[in-house]
Amino acid sequence: MRRRRFLATTAVAGGLLAGCTGSDGGTNESTAGAGDGTAASDGTTGAGAATESGSTAAEGTGSEATDGTGTASGGSYSTTMPPVGTVSFDSVPETWVANNGSWADMGVALGKQPPKAVWLTERYHTQYYDEIPGVSVDKSGMQSLYSDGVSKELFYELDGDVHVIDPNFLLNRYKGWNQTDIKEIETEIAPFFGNSIFSRGYDWHEDYPYLSLYEAFEKLSQVFQETERYEAFAGLHDDFQSNVSEVVPSGEKPAVAIMWAGSDQPDTFSPYLISPGTSFKQWRDLEVRDAFADTSVRDFHADRSEVDFETLLEVDPDVLLLRGHEDKTRKQFQNTVVSYLESNDTASALTAVENGDVYRGGPLYQGPITNLVLTERAARQVYGASDQLFDRQRVADIVTGSS
Repeated sequence: MRRRRFLATTAVAGGLLAGCTGSDGGTNESTAGAGDGTAASDGTTGAGAATESGSTAAEGTGSEATDGTGTASGGSYSTTMPPVGTVSFDSVPETWVANNGSWADMGVALGKQPPKAVWLTERYHTQYYDEIPGVSVDKSGMQSLYSDGVSKELFYELDGDVHVIDPNFLLNRYKGWNQTDIKEIETEIAPFFGNSIFSRGYDWHEDYPYLSLYEAFEKLSQVFQETERYEAFAGLHDDFQSNVSEVVPSGEKPAVAIMWAGSDQPDTFSPYLISPGTSFKQWRDLEVRDAFADTSVRDFHADRSEVDFETLLEVDPDVLLLRGHEDKTRKQFQNTVVSYLESNDTASALTAVENGDVYRGGPLYQGPITNLVLTERAARQVYGASDQLFDRQRVADIVTGSS
C-alpha cells in the first residue's frame, strides 16, 4: 500500500463538484483547441473578477479563492481551491500529474520536477525555457493523459501524489467519467487540486469562481510549500507589468484576430475572442483590441465556428495571430504559413498580410515563466518593442533557489 500524502478533502459550499453532466458528451481532439475549451465569446468578466496581480482577489461572491493558508509547521497542512474544497496533506507531494502546461509551468517556477503527465504533451511547449539560463524541462518521459479518451487505469500507473486537475473538466468534457470515478482516484491514489483557469467558456464552471494566473499559482505554491518562491515571482511580475505598461502606446491600439490555423496552408480558421481566461493574459496586458469583438463572428468554442478569407477581408484586422504553430521557429512560421498567405490571391489582400503583421499567436496554456516570455514576444510583435521586459537571471535565480 502506497504511503498516503493527503488526509482529507472537505467540500466547499455548494458541493464538492459542480456540473456533472457534459454539454457535449465527448471530445473533439482533432479540431482547433481540441479538448481544451476556450474563452467566453462575450469577452466580459463577472462581478468581483480576479486581477492578474501578485495579490489574491476573490472572484464572485464566495471566499473560496482566498481561504486556506497552506501553512505547515513540520506536519500536516491544508489549502483550499474551488471546486475541490480544502485538501489536507500529511507531507509535501513529490510526484504529480498536471492538467496542462499552465500548471506544469507553475511547478517548474516553484522549483519542482516536471509532472509525470499532462493532458497533451505536444501542447506543453518547453522551448520557452530556452530564454531562461539554467532552466530546462525534459519531456521525453512525460505521458499524455488524453489518447482517444482518458483512461482511469493510467492514473494508477502514474501513481502521483497529487492531481493538479479540475475534476469537473473530466466529468464534463469526456465520456465515461462520473463522480464515483473521481472519488475512487482520490481515495485510492491522491487528491485532485485544480481549477480550469485558461478558459472562461464552460457553462459548468459558473457554479464556482475562476482564478487568475497568479491566484492559481499561489494556491499551488501552498500545496508544494514553496510560498517564498511564489512571492518572489509575484514581485517580479509587478515589476514586469510596469515595464509592459511603458511599452503600450497611447491612443488607439491595433485590432488583432486570434485564430487557430490547422495547417501550413490554412484556408479556414477557428476564431478565438479575447476573454479573461489566462490563455489571453498577454493580449489583455498589452491592451490590444479584439477584431472580432463587434462582429458577427462567434468564438470557436461557442459553436465550433470557422472563418474564411472572405470573412477576414470584411473584418480586415491590423494583426493576424495564428495559434497551432508554436512548435515552429519564427523563421519556419514565416517560410510556411506566412509565405502561403502572401501567395494566396485572396489572403494577400488582407492588411495584416500586406504589412507583414502575421505572427504566431501563442499557446492555449501559459504559467508564470511562459507568460513572461510570451508577453515580451507579443510586445515585439504588435508594438515593435526591442528592450527586454524582464530579468532572465532573476527568473533563473528564483527557480533554482539562488535568489
